[in-house]
Amino acid sequence: MGFIVFLASDLMFFAALFAMYFTIRSVVPELWETQTEVLDIPYALGNTLILVSSSFTCQLGVFAAERFRPRRTGSLFNIAKWGMVEWFYLTFLLGAIFVSGQVMEYATLVSEGIAINTDGYGSVFYLTTGFHGIHVTIGLICFLLVIGRAYGAKKFGHHEATFAICVSYYWHFVDVVWVGLFGVIYLLQ
Repeated sequence: MGFIVFLASDLMFFAALFAMYFTIRSVVPELWETQTEVLDIPYALGNTLILVSSSFTCQLGVFAAERFRPRRTGSLFNIAKWGMVEWFYLTFLLGAIFVSGQVMEYATLVSEGIAINTDGYGSVFYLTTGFHGIHVTIGLICFLLVIGRAYGAKKFGHHEATFAICVSYYWHFVDVVWVGLFGVIYLLQ
């Protein structure tokens, strides 16, 4: 229950970021007419699909944790026999690709003249997507903690599965927030 309350407070934080975005957009709409042309929507869509697919692999890991199957019971190439650890490794990899893609996008935008200190558009773009990137990075650290706990537990049980489920709640939350950010930043131009 405490974790759900934490996620609700995080939701309020992102609501404030969305409010900041829409407020500055309504005050200086001409920035959106020129600055959004630089955004690479197909690239961002591909990165978004990577992050969204990580929610599915995360959930498959949760299903394995709920069956108290921390590690695979068959060949590495037989994904039907994967345990929570393998699914969470894959989720970690997809999340790391997303963050790396976001860093590459930032480098491209800075080279095109959009930095956090350029104008209001740059500020809200980097603040909203940057704080989301920080949240994804925290989620990646949490996946490593879950995986480490699975290896360290003498017997994988209810406590380990509950920890994995809480991390999945966080991950799904971060994914849903990104879908909202993607829609607002990249599609509502």
